[in-house]
Amino acid sequence: MPNQGMDDDSFKAFIEQLKRYVRERLVPAEPQVEALDRVPDDILNEMRAMGLFGISIPETYGGAGMNVSQCMATVKEVCWAAPAYRSIMGINTGMFASALLKSGTEAQRQTWLPATAAGEIACFGLTEPGSGSDSAGLQTTAVRDGDHYVLNGTKRYITNAPFAHVALIMARTNKENLPKNSHISAFIMPMKSAGVSVGKPDSKMGQVGAQIADIVMQDVRVPTANLLGGDEGQGFATAMQALNNGRMSIAAVSTGYAKRILDSALRYATEREAFGTPIANFQLIQAMLADSEAEIYAAECMLVDVARRADAGENIITKAAAAKMFASEMCGRVADRCVQIHGGAGYLAEYNAERFFRDSRIYRIYEGTTQIMQLVIAKQMLRDFEH
Repeated sequence: MPNQGMDDDSFKAFIEQLKRYVRERLVPAEPQVEALDRVPDDILNEMRAMGLFGISIPETYGGAGMNVSQCMATVKEVCWAAPAYRSIMGINTGMFASALLKSGTEAQRQTWLPATAAGEIACFGLTEPGSGSDSAGLQTTAVRDGDHYVLNGTKRYITNAPFAHVALIMARTNKENLPKNSHISAFIMPMKSAGVSVGKPDSKMGQVGAQIADIVMQDVRVPTANLLGGDEGQGFATAMQALNNGRMSIAAVSTGYAKRILDSALRYATEREAFGTPIANFQLIQAMLADSEAEIYAAECMLVDVARRADAGENIITKAAAAKMFASEMCGRVADRCVQIHGGAGYLAEYNAERFFRDSRIYRIYEGTTQIMQLVIAKQMLRDFEH
């Protein structure tokens, strides 16, 4: 059965309210986010009150009960503003909620999803100093000790780690690399657990306010009840399923931010004059604007299609990877054109163009690099061809 989500009228009203909130509240607060390097507490509480941390979580567990299509539309709208706003809510609504809904036990959903929907911030621990997409290189271990598992290891570049209340940690429950990555299990780990420490937030090229840091685990005892799904060996499959959601989300993020970037470029082109006329009247400027509009439209169409397929229960591995790959590369091109249209001003911090350029670069890396997306797509194509 397709996920029906919110009724159309309620969702339309929500989006209209959100659109006003983003433009009238979040965009003007961007300098404050940059100064603090975090989303201010008053705005966080407003976002919680609007239900933004629970958009993908069913009403049964305190969420808004949106379907995938509605969630992606919401994310796209939030991303008209600085990336930090989406980042602080994105793990809750994306990978964490997706993993619990698809793979968690009912007791785990009842325990963790209401708090997640209410805005207790989550993070997702897969990447390590020596491994990212390479599951065979994963070194974090989870050793059974009575009614607990003991976790040891380090996770790297973990979004929201400095703010998080809970983490979903991928750990090795078998020393050997087993078929289908069944040596990896997933654990729900409260960040206040003894033995958990968070490193200093990393300095980054862009995305100010969206903090990442290492999570270090030293003999952290996690109850067996926190083994996701109650079975060992399901962690990698859980991570990959959650990444489908994450990849769609990055496609939505890239598309929403590209729309903001193009709006800024268009605004500048109509206001800046050269040779006695707005530069928007020059055909080569128009070509950059037109190419950006066409590519954004293509990304929007891909996003709508893959979200619709996800709601229908289809296997979206290939299409989620394709949408993420295209949209993230598209956003980078739009940001580059925005700098070019601004000319010398585009290189100055006084204007938003240089921030857009820095912010958008990570989208080609998040949730699997463009090159990993190419491998995912090609491998699936070859499997399909053989059958």
